Amino acid sequence: MHRRSFVKKSALLSSGLLVGHQVLADLYADEVINVAMIGCGDRGKGVLSVIKFMPAKFNIKAYCDLLDFRLKETEKYVPTDAKAVKDYHQILNDKTIDAVFIATPLSEHFHIAKDAVLAGKHVYLEKTMTYNIAQALELKKIVKQRPKQIFQVGYQYRYSPLYFKVKDMIQSGYLGKVSQIDCRWDRNGNWRRAVPDPSLERKINWRMYKEYSGGLAAELLSHQIDFINWAFETQPNEIMGCGGIDIFKDGRETYDNIQAVLRYNEKGMIGNFGATCGNAHDGYLFKIKGTKGSVSLLTNTGLFYPEESTKKDLGIVDGVSGATKIVVNKDGGIPILDKPTMDGTNYALEEFYKSVITKKEPASNINTGTQAAICVAMCNEAIYSGNKQVWKKEYSV
Repeated sequence: MHRRSFVKKSALLSSGLLVGHQVLADLYADEVINVAMIGCGDRGKGVLSVIKFMPAKFNIKAYCDLLDFRLKETEKYVPTDAKAVKDYHQILNDKTIDAVFIATPLSEHFHIAKDAVLAGKHVYLEKTMTYNIAQALELKKIVKQRPKQIFQVGYQYRYSPLYFKVKDMIQSGYLGKVSQIDCRWDRNGNWRRAVPDPSLERKINWRMYKEYSGGLAAELLSHQIDFINWAFETQPNEIMGCGGIDIFKDGRETYDNIQAVLRYNEKGMIGNFGATCGNAHDGYLFKIKGTKGSVSLLTNTGLFYPEESTKKDLGIVDGVSGATKIVVNKDGGIPILDKPTMDGTNYALEEFYKSVITKKEPASNINTGTQAAICVAMCNEAIYSGNKQVWKKEYSV
């Protein structure tokens, strides 16, 4: 299997998935789902910007936020007849609305999602699913009692052709025995949003305060944590962590520098997950290392690096050039797909539409969302307390 064959087979998988999405879109083109957005911050508007270009699938009936200026900002992402409200209960009481998207601060996820499910709505809930473990377990119980309602959690990698291919490489043994995972999501900045009025500080910069936020672990690293759960069909047995407010001494409560080590006993793996607000060189880094080779991933493209023995088996030569950020020195990396994927939100919303129409459970569902939420909560407990956390039998899904 030489380089061109590898790329060709990867491209076929990618195109097959994309074609599959298009076939589904054509099949159900005459069915439009009435939806509403609850939470119109950066992520809420980002999702709406994608939905805006899917009018054959979604009709935005209403949008909700507590802040007037956010409702004003959102007007350009929604139809002119969409209704702006401040109380999300108005949306849940509207029988013409089939589904809701929830993109609020983490502290509000459980309460709004619970009310939405009990109101009979299909739910697309942004990650992380809940603020703590107790909420995750309770929400799972409620959703399980209503199997006809679709509940999807916003982990887009579960729908990306790139990450789907990497999962296949892992499951087929292409990487050999994987023992190490290195993940980072770094930036160089204080992570703050501009505040037009000091009284709105905690509402706008909620990520900085423990009352509302799970910090860097919940907002960034949970994507990679969830992917490892999915790709290896596992969850961590033990989690250790540390961190601090090491860079921005500005009154924030959530740490701006964290590291968590997750031990997967059954798989014989160690996962290193870290994030800092003090250096942007690595940015998004995701490496999965096996005895036959490793993968190095960005959000939309990735490379396979065979070990020396694997190079001989596959007839691969060094010096493969590439156009991605990772290949800077012609270091032998082989593109996993022949072109970058779309933003993951596109794939996730296609899946949500398909799931609502067909009543088929999405890949990122209440079970996987619960699992990821528990992992994030355990990471934060380990990071903030310094005490090792152990997976409990009642957490398993």
